[in-house]
Amino acid sequence: MAALMRAMEISEPGGPEVLKLADRPVPVAGQGQVVIKVAYAGVNRPDALQRAGAYAPPKGASDLPGLEAAGEVVSTGPGVSGLAEGDLVCALLPGGGYAEYVATPAAHCLPVPKGMSLKAAACLPETFFTVWSNVFMRGGLGAGERFLVHGGSSGIGTTAIQLAKAFGARVFTTAGSEEKCRACLDLGAERALNYREEDFVEVLRSEGGANLILDMVGGSYIPRNIKALADDGRLVQIAFLSGPKVELNFAQIMTRRLTVTGSTLRPQSDLAKARIAQELREAVWPLLEAGQVAPVMDSEFPLEAAGAAHARMESSGHIGKIVLKVA
Repeated sequence: MAALMRAMEISEPGGPEVLKLADRPVPVAGQGQVVIKVAYAGVNRPDALQRAGAYAPPKGASDLPGLEAAGEVVSTGPGVSGLAEGDLVCALLPGGGYAEYVATPAAHCLPVPKGMSLKAAACLPETFFTVWSNVFMRGGLGAGERFLVHGGSSGIGTTAIQLAKAFGARVFTTAGSEEKCRACLDLGAERALNYREEDFVEVLRSEGGANLILDMVGGSYIPRNIKALADDGRLVQIAFLSGPKVELNFAQIMTRRLTVTGSTLRPQSDLAKARIAQELREAVWPLLEAGQVAPVMDSEFPLEAAGAAHARMESSGHIGKIVLKVA
């Protein structure tokens, strides 16, 4: 490996234009880590928040954006077993994916599913780790339950629809256009609601209420989500695109025995992420290899056009995942 690599760094907090191409030292694999030669990197909302100065990386993580990538293992650090140079993997990253090389814990790497391209595999880690840990591990979604996911055409939404359907849930979703709603139905949603035209609270209540809701909108959606839940229902919050603060009457949470929870992925411990990876390998990777579940691809940009990729994502016109071609 060369001593320097190309990377897209955040020159200052701001809009997509602050992402600049730069030379950075190639990372070295530390204890329990591998270095991956990145073929493709996924683009995610937290990348844009970090770029804007609203989401600082955890202590010790790279200041470069990029929370998922796929490529070839080119070096292994002390204590690594089960991975070797030349292995093709996709990986959840602590940061640093917008670069030609990235270091990450070996336990956060998963094999590229058989028959899947590196481009598609780069779309798996961030959304599949998030959906699996929140919908199934935290939310406890079961077969036959009514599941509502907001933003069904997003990377998180398209993943949640497919996994919930694969495990036997009845899937409802919201999206902002007829095109996006059709895409959600094609992925297995029973009902896709255009939130500009229909009230998801009324629809879910007419069905008996949602047993589980996965929400990344927040704001005014929070009290509406509570109303849309069935008794003993669960609300899992994973982001706040419309803000984290709202006035809420907790009496209904008590009297209807509701559970309100949530999580963020990046600050969790390496061990917690390794446990999620292991569950994905056992429960979800067979579905990917069988073609029952697949990432939904929106668009591809070269590494040096990361700013344009961010603009595409922030326009909310995309359906599914956006990737950067690095190598």
